[in-house]
Amino acid sequence: MITLYGTPKSRALRVSWLLEELGIEWQFHFIDFAKGDNKTETFLALNPSGKLPVLSDGDFVLTESAAIMRYLAEKYGEGLWLPKAGTQESGIHERWVSFVITELEQPLWSMGKHRFALPKELRLQGMYAVAKWEFGKAAAIAEQWIPQSGFVCGAQPTIADILLTQTLGWALGFEQQLPPKLSAYRDRVKQRPALQAAINKTESVANPA
Repeated sequence: MITLYGTPKSRALRVSWLLEELGIEWQFHFIDFAKGDNKTETFLALNPSGKLPVLSDGDFVLTESAAIMRYLAEKYGEGLWLPKAGTQESGIHERWVSFVITELEQPLWSMGKHRFALPKELRLQGMYAVAKWEFGKAAAIAEQWIPQSGFVCGAQPTIADILLTQTLGWALGFEQQLPPKLSAYRDRVKQRPALQAAINKTESVANPA
């Protein structure tokens, strides 16, 4: 059985979304940071950093969301969700994955760290303006690359689309403006039923009625 450890609105969302797209059986294990679940001996044995997400597939345990998504797509994707290796589409896909993680996501995480994640004495108010500038610069580049229709590599969605769409949603959560093509892209990709299914499943576990 596949188990995803995380919280509904963390990077675990991108993994849960892909799991729903793949249509495979999986369960969600909610890690409550407020209760210190990420600092328990059991969880630290899975990921010594105490960070999310973590995926277990039988006896195999994997961390880092992009690595988890690639593993799942390669093992369960039946040739979908990743372009064929050695093609131009594969190169474009890898560029997007790298760019999302290193350029688009990092300034947003800087905002998060200096708002709530770091100890109060280490938070820098001026970091928000720096991160906002960095995100705007990266978003302007992504705006040049993003197609007018479809997905980042053509007519079929890939894991890069999930990474990008989830990160753009995170940007809106931090009150960042998206350029028009990026905004339109996010609006069309977020309509996929698997995303809402992932949200419903993880929220039902984290916040049972």
